[in-house]
Amino acid sequence: EEEEEEEEEEERDWWSKFYASMEEKDPKSPQGTNGDRLKIYGCELEAVPEFEGLQDFCQTFPLYKPGRTPVPGQDPEPVGSFKVGETTPRVAPGRVWDPWRHSGVSQGLFRIYPIPEAAGACPPPRCFQRLPPSAPQECLVRVYIVRALHLSPRDVTGLSDPYVRVSLGKKTLGQRDQYVPNTLEPVFGRMFELTATIPLEKDLRVTVMDYNKVPPDQEIGSTTIDLENRLLSHFRAHCGLPILYHTAGPTCWRDQLCPSRTLELFTGTRGLPGPLFNSQGNALTLNGQSFELRHFERGHPRLRHPGEPRERLALHVLNLCELVPEHLETRSLENSAQPGLEQGKVQMWVDIFPTSLGPPGPPVNIDPRKAEGYELRCVVWRVQDTDLGDINLLGQRMSDIYVSGWLDGLPEQRQQTDIHYRSQDGNGTFNWRFVFPFEFLAAEKLCAIRRKEHVWSLDETLLKVPPKLILQVWDNDKFKADDLLG
Repeated sequence: EEEEEEEEEEERDWWSKFYASMEEKDPKSPQGTNGDRLKIYGCELEAVPEFEGLQDFCQTFPLYKPGRTPVPGQDPEPVGSFKVGETTPRVAPGRVWDPWRHSGVSQGLFRIYPIPEAAGACPPPRCFQRLPPSAPQECLVRVYIVRALHLSPRDVTGLSDPYVRVSLGKKTLGQRDQYVPNTLEPVFGRMFELTATIPLEKDLRVTVMDYNKVPPDQEIGSTTIDLENRLLSHFRAHCGLPILYHTAGPTCWRDQLCPSRTLELFTGTRGLPGPLFNSQGNALTLNGQSFELRHFERGHPRLRHPGEPRERLALHVLNLCELVPEHLETRSLENSAQPGLEQGKVQMWVDIFPTSLGPPGPPVNIDPRKAEGYELRCVVWRVQDTDLGDINLLGQRMSDIYVSGWLDGLPEQRQQTDIHYRSQDGNGTFNWRFVFPFEFLAAEKLCAIRRKEHVWSLDETLLKVPPKLILQVWDNDKFKADDLLG
């Protein structure tokens, strides 16, 4: 059994975790059976209510140039942005006051303190005790573009040839020849790696373009992400936390700091004492509460690269702190030529690594899975009790029976048996074998079919259809069309 588990884990990749996390997929499917999941959000990460728009550290306000008369029906175009924190603390009902989380901050670092009226009274506690670096930070940014959904068509065929461009500061990545032909729901599986100085280069722009044989290409839609908010947010939005800790493999730990060090920094920013581990690293005490590793991993199967107990336990505790998990966000695409109309969606995520913390882990491989070739062999032995569709010269009912079969979506591979002539009881014997080659995507449980839609088409279209074998019983006729018996 352990050898089978190791073989299954070797076959797992990021796509195994993705398909196991989708709601429409069976959670008991073979892929992802180790409980490793990621959170798939149906909206932007900023729109998730529990993350407060990722503006818990500071809020962004647009700046407009004075003196311009706004055009009726249109919002004025901002010329910049101003980030400032709240001066009034907000405490949710039932939650404990946290001076770090609920203090007003801004890039100007100001806050208004009330002056005590009583003479000799203690001054109010200072809120700016632990702040991120005020100088610009050099960061490594990894942008993972998984797929797009419901794109607006740009070709006369009602489809598009989409590809992705990623822009940050003065850098733009993405090649137009890496397009996905003839589709409105492309699977990109691309990772882009850039360096940036935040906040000088904070706006990440992801654009989906439509490839044209003769340039220029058309823009389908784009979305913009504020990287500074993600880097400064107390919800730790710069790199999502996975459920399980791996030291190797396709889903290994990719952050710069190990989970135990991350937990120490997290408690420090909250003004709490650091976690106290026991000598074995399988138990810790934090803020008066005790946690044991066996309580978290009781039902989990054994993994090939589990890592040290100390790190696994620290990660389990971090996952209880309402931080951003390993996720996939779904962002709406917009086009300035058609304001207010959504042009589709793109599923993606972003990792941000400040270079001052050292090199990050290896990037995640999200290359699209390729369909594997299979061969279906179907042996037709006999048929029974078929309808008798003809009458012979003696007035007896009879049929000339044969069987035809093909895979759904591949009618050009239609095959048929030989003919069992003059069957008078509806039975026929063949001992005939059909052989159907096809390509199959095991994770999606779909057959992949590539074909040119038209004679003049330059690119093949990828179709995904359910695996279905179609068999028909026919009555052969000489001077008229054959009759379908069933």
